[in-house]
Formats: sequence, structure tokens, C-alpha cells
Amino acid sequence: MEEQTKPRHFIQRFIDEDNVSGKFENRVHTRFPPEPNGYLHIGHAKSICLNFGIADEFGGKCNLRFDDTNPIAEEEAYVKAIQADVKWLGYDWEDRLCFASDYFQQLYDYALSLVSSGKAYVCDLSPEEIRKTRGSLKDPGNESPFRNRSVEENVDLFNRMKNGEFPDGSRTLRAKIDMAHPNMNMRDPVIYRILHAHHHRTGNDWCIYPMYDWAHGLEDSIEGVTHSLCSLEFEDHRPIYDWYLDALEVYHPQQIEFARLNLSYTIMSKRLLKQLVDDNHVSGWDDPRMPTLSGLRRRGYTPKAIRNFMDDIGVAKRDNVMEMAKLESALKSDLNKRCERRMAVLNPLKVVITNYPEGNDELLDAINNPEDETAGKRQVPFGRELYIEQDDFMEDPPKKFFRLGPGREVRLRYAYFITCNEVVKDDNGNITELKCTYDPETKGGNAPDGRKVKGTIHWVSAEHAIDGVVRLYDRLFRVPNPASRDNFIDALNPDSLTVLNDCKMEPELGKVAIGGTVQFERLGYFCKDPDSGENTIFNRTVPLRDSWAKIEKQMLSGQKN
Repeated sequence: MEEQTKPRHFIQRFIDEDNVSGKFENRVHTRFPPEPNGYLHIGHAKSICLNFGIADEFGGKCNLRFDDTNPIAEEEAYVKAIQADVKWLGYDWEDRLCFASDYFQQLYDYALSLVSSGKAYVCDLSPEEIRKTRGSLKDPGNESPFRNRSVEENVDLFNRMKNGEFPDGSRTLRAKIDMAHPNMNMRDPVIYRILHAHHHRTGNDWCIYPMYDWAHGLEDSIEGVTHSLCSLEFEDHRPIYDWYLDALEVYHPQQIEFARLNLSYTIMSKRLLKQLVDDNHVSGWDDPRMPTLSGLRRRGYTPKAIRNFMDDIGVAKRDNVMEMAKLESALKSDLNKRCERRMAVLNPLKVVITNYPEGNDELLDAINNPEDETAGKRQVPFGRELYIEQDDFMEDPPKKFFRLGPGREVRLRYAYFITCNEVVKDDNGNITELKCTYDPETKGGNAPDGRKVKGTIHWVSAEHAIDGVVRLYDRLFRVPNPASRDNFIDALNPDSLTVLNDCKMEPELGKVAIGGTVQFERLGYFCKDPDSGENTIFNRTVPLRDSWAKIEKQMLSGQKN
């Protein structure tokens, strides 16, 4: 049977056509242009994978370019974090690290050229007055009273703006296009604004800064970009992108728009994510509940899982919302193959095996990863006293409860069959200990007489266990579309973090490197947190089963508010 190839998406086909026509001399040069005003999130990963992936597919180049045109919101720390995230995803910009600030003089010279040709003017209207005169989708805008200043006056005023003679907001440079244009972006857009602010790279050299629409296309032109891949919100900005380049008669790349990534149960706005950080709703940009790449990395997500997810959802022309479960499925598929298995008890209940010799212990073989034969085996200590999960015992179990109960027999993973004979309680009636017996003939989990047990549970040796802390992270928001709320903070999930401080873990878990991810058998995937020191701390990456799938189904059917 012939292997089916994945259909080529519209951007690939677009570039195929350009290469056939020789439009860009068969060059393919893309760029990923983040603004250094926050950390990257999972939505940015789509653009990273697309831009670097397209360049790699066509034997081209991809620049990492920071659009650092707003000094008030930008920081060097964000620049470093973004570079780390792109590298973590597996992409290399080689020697093509660029900044809009590299071109500030050139962008100014271009603007001066536009002024000199009568295609731009200095406007004294305030930002609020400019908004009021733009008109609406139905009504044309009104021309600025300063629109017909002479070229000489505009050149003089623009130079004086650059030299810092005017206060913030008192003047702007605007393109002279058409105040009746049906596309409101074309109604004499602002090119430069006055802003006396320290820039993280250029210091106090500039007190006027270019608007994004002005800088974007010219940066592409300067760098020789062929295909400027933007998300759909820039589709209405493409006419101004083209107008600037044509008015200046410079090299003209092609802007192409694609649908951005929208993911259920999260938000894709650096502004809103920054609010969560600033207002202490999360512990920082790398909080494992955040959709930032640094947060996902700390939670235990892998670059391969994210790249596979992006490849699976494809590239579309229309916005849609992807289910969080789809991303989690891609992660589990990757982790299942690569993660070694370990045993940890999150809510321990003590078990004493009364017929096991006191003072004795032994080492039992345990499989590291049944999906990977090369992973081999490890040895786990076993002794008279153990810990099991509290949820794996019920004093009066229902018929379909196949774990431990009075008089019931279960299999201990990799060990023996045990039977519960006695339940020990404290003065308040709380269960504190189980007294059990084991069958020494069932070592390895099989009975020579062929008897079967329906339940298999995990455990750790009490004598050899290490103490640990486990952070159970859940979805940060409790509704599929938190951004649709009047106040998205109201949609925060109050149960997004549960901290378990008295966990018991097999000794091998103490050897896991910071950032290493393992599967706690029967519980899910967990990543060792950088906060680990005297305490071994693991973050839950993702559970083995998707309990949210049932919740979402109930919500859609109207069974849950």
C-alpha cells in the first residue's frame, strides 16, 4: 500500500508558484518577528514552526528579528527569554539576529524621503483628535487641518521632532493617503510618534519611534525577506504594507496571512498574560499553568510534542479554536515513548506485611519503559513496610472496585500478591495503617497456581522512600474561552494548583535531573522542578487520562453550567 503524503497547505503552494515564475529568483527568506514586550506563548510557536519550517523546506533562510519599536514596554530580559525559547523549540537563526533598532536611522531616512516627496506630513492633532477624525466603516474621515503644510515646513518640523524639541504626543508624522479610503488603516496612518523614553538598545539616542506598520514592511525589505508570513489580523494592514514599499520604490516582499493558533481554556495575549504575572495570579511568566513556552517547558512539555502538534493542526486561512486535549494528546504520545517509569505515592497509606521477615529487604526488577526495549530495567527496594495510595483502599468497596479492601487480594506492581487482614484506625476513626500478608510464591506478580487478581497497584518501600513534594497543575481557566468574559480574571480556575507535601517516592526519583520528565506509574507524567533542593519537587505535566474530555462533553450537552 502506497504511503499517503500530507496535502500541501496554501503557503507552500503559494511559494511553489513563486518559484515556478521566478518571482524572487527562487529564493525563500522568512522571518520570525516577535516584539520583546513579554514572553512567547504557544501561539507564537505556530509562527516559529511555520517560518523556520518553510525556510528549511525550501532550502532558504529565516531571520529572528525583534520589532523593538516601543521602548516603554520592552526589556532586554524579554529578548533573552525569546532567544532561549526559539532555540529550545529546535530552531537556529545562525548569524541572522536582527532588531528594528538596527534600522532606526534608515527608517528615519525613508520617512524623510516620503516627506520630501509630499507623501507625508507633520500633524499637530492629538492622538484622541486623530481617532475622532478617522471616521467609521460607513463614514469617511476628515482631513487634518495640517495636511497641506508645505514640504519645507514638514521637513523642518520632522527634523525638530527628531531633535527632541517637542513634548510627547504633541506631533506625529502621518502618511498622506486617503481619508475616505474604505480601509481605515489607509486613512493617513501615523508613521512616527514622539516618545522621550529610554530604549533597551539605543538608549536615549532617539525621541521619535516608528509605528509597527511603518517598520514592519521596511524591515522585511531591508533584510531581503521574500515571504512575510503574518497572522490574519494583519490582513487589513497589507494595503498599507504595500503602499509604503511602493511609495518609496524599494524592494517589495510579499505579505501572506495565516490563521493564528487559538487554544481552548487559555488566552493568547501577552498583555493579559502580563496582567496575570503583575497581579500575582501566577508565580511568574514560567508558571507551569501559563501557556508561555517557558511555562510549558517547566511543566515538562517537549519541543517535539509542540512541533508535532503544530504539524498536525496544519496551516489554515480561517481562525478556529483547537481543543487543549489535542495538544495534551500530542504530548502524551511523545512522552509515552521517551519517559522512564517510576513509582511514587502521592497520598500515602502505610502497609505492614506481617508475614514478611522483620529486618529483611530485597531488590526487585522493574521495567523502565515498556515502549522502549533499550531502556532496560532498574531495581526497586521492597521490605516489610510499604506505602500505597489512600485511594487504592476502601473499607467497604463497591462491586467494581478492584483494588485493596478487607479480605481482598491485589498485585503489587513488580512484587507480590498481598491480602488485607486488618485495618488500623486512630481515635477519630481515620485509617492509619493496613496489616496485610503476602504470598512469597507470587514474586514478580504471577501466581504459580494460576490464580488471577483483577487489581494491580503501585507502592514504595517505607524504609527506602524519599520524601517529595508534588504540584498538581490543572488548567488555569475553567471555561473554554476566558477572553470572551467581561473580566477574564473571573474565569480563573481556583483549583488550578494543588500542592501535596508528604509524598513518598522510590529512590531513583532523587536522581532525576532538573527538567527531567518521568511517568509516575498509574498517575501521569511529572517533571522535576528547578525549585528542587532539599525537597524533591515534581510538577504534574499531564495525567494519563483526560478527565476534562468528560467535563467538556457535559458542558456542551448542557449538563454542567
